[in-house]
Amino acid sequence: MALLEQWQKVAYNEKADRGELQRFWQRYFLLEKGVYEKLLTNPDEKVEGTVKELADKYGLSIMDMTGFLDGINESLVEPNPIDTMEEDTKVSLVFDKEKLYKNMVDAKADWLYELPMWNDIFDPETKKRLYLEQKKSGTVIVGKKVGRNDPCPCGSGKKYKFCCGK
Repeated sequence: MALLEQWQKVAYNEKADRGELQRFWQRYFLLEKGVYEKLLTNPDEKVEGTVKELADKYGLSIMDMTGFLDGINESLVEPNPIDTMEEDTKVSLVFDKEKLYKNMVDAKADWLYELPMWNDIFDPETKKRLYLEQKKSGTVIVGKKVGRNDPCPCGSGKKYKFCCGK
């Protein structure tokens, strides 16, 4: 069984005790924060290795490293093969800074996007711009509703009810 499947069985176990699952995620989020603190301290470092090597480097279990790789995968310059990943699979943690910041905002992970290391990567205006871009990306703007007696928006010159409103 691939590592990702094992991680998902534990992390998203609907049969588990709620308190137990909550403690699991609290512990994991602390570990995750620690890894991001190290990565963001030197954001241009090219971090690569096998899953096991990176787990050892950051003091994580293989399962916690799998969860971390699953979480960061969409923010990487080159995504890792997380679906088929095993302990000896070569992976990379080279991330796109803007994408990572936006994905943290999207995940509502304020403990991550508010890390002080971001201040050395982006100035306050850039952080605010990225934050707003991400927040607005999920906003649906509905246009003005066309009334039945209004001119048809197709440009025919007819009333909407006699044209596209049929």
